[in-house]
Amino acid sequence: MGTKSKRQPIAETVDRHRLYQHAVQCPEFELDFMNTVFKARRKRAPRHMREDFCGTALASAQWVTRHRENTAVGVDLDADVLAWGEDNNVATLKPAQRKRVSLKRENVLSTGTEVQFDFVQALNFSYWILMERKQLLSYFKRVRKSLVDDGILFLDAFGGYAAHQSGTETRELDGFNYEWEQASFNPVTNLMQCYIHFGFKDKSRLDRAYSYRWRLWGAAEIRDLLSEAGFSASHMYLQAFDPETDEPLDDYICTDECEDHACWLGYIVALR
Repeated sequence: MGTKSKRQPIAETVDRHRLYQHAVQCPEFELDFMNTVFKARRKRAPRHMREDFCGTALASAQWVTRHRENTAVGVDLDADVLAWGEDNNVATLKPAQRKRVSLKRENVLSTGTEVQFDFVQALNFSYWILMERKQLLSYFKRVRKSLVDDGILFLDAFGGYAAHQSGTETRELDGFNYEWEQASFNPVTNLMQCYIHFGFKDKSRLDRAYSYRWRLWGAAEIRDLLSEAGFSASHMYLQAFDPETDEPLDDYICTDECEDHACWLGYIVALR
């Protein structure tokens, strides 16, 4: 009798970038949100976007499919992840759409400000890698210079008492589990170490698929820095909660009032 071949563990066959895009990103919702807010605040449609810390540039690739005049520039330091995004996201676009996407391997602290954008987005808390106040202030100043007169910067942020604690959150998705681990938090410096793990039905795992060393910036700190950088105003859009179940909803409300939830999530909208 022949011997049964051993099946390769799922964790050895998957693409971590595809898992990340499926588990973490939702550019359809985010682009809808930014487009709607921009139109409401500026009474016109945005066309030119820069995606800072763009990673695989999924949002940039999707933005140019929405209108024939939309353009996108993605900026990131990681050459490998930019190449993956070029091959797997940008390459899937139509030729005319591909011409309106540009991916640049650059540092956001030194990228040029000569191109004027309607809006810049820095999401998935990526800008928290700038852990010194002077760094973040410098970044905000450079972003402001790169925006048109009525341009907008979109950031996201989270907080709540659970954000100051170590722990792991697991979500079951289609074919795998997504695990967000806050491995450590220093309450003196607000520095935190976080990881993303993926688990599969055959019990194999992709541990520490992504690693983040961040500063947990408070919303008030961020808005103070935006004001110091010259932005005329900033607004919080906080995720709404079901009043009966206290579960988060897919709805964001412009408000400065927030209950003491274990975790809150929101967007900061900075007007040039």
